[in-house]
Amino acid sequence: MTSHAEHTAGRGTGRLRSLLAPLGAAALTGALFTYVGAVDPNAPGHYPTCPFLFITGLYCPGCGTLRTVHALAHGDVIAALGLNPLAVATIPFLLFWWGRWVLRAWQGRPRRTTLAHPAYIWAFLALVIVYWIVRNLPFGRFLAP
Repeated sequence: MTSHAEHTAGRGTGRLRSLLAPLGAAALTGALFTYVGAVDPNAPGHYPTCPFLFITGLYCPGCGTLRTVHALAHGDVIAALGLNPLAVATIPFLLFWWGRWVLRAWQGRPRRTTLAHPAYIWAFLALVIVYWIVRNLPFGRFLAP
């Protein structure tokens, strides 16, 4: 038989182990954010050109995201919004989902098999496609990086 102290210690170890994945994701994201903040994507030669832009001459939904992250790392939200407003608008949702992941892991609840309800995922996909098209049309040039 295990004592109450051993049982409690085992539960705490299990909680810490379940937090490894979300905390690892946060550490990796923080490292990438720090790297892009330090290595300026506006300077030539540091990052490859977007393959879609290189091949077609059109902007993809992600074009400008590295420069957006660099601007956010330097506290310039206005510049970030001018480079890729969709990327900036997505950040609060990513933080929400990460926070939900941490909370579920801390509570010992099983991971969800889906990130969100399928209707939300399809709606976001439709938004990305519309954004992709509009930023390449003459009236949508304000969305271009």
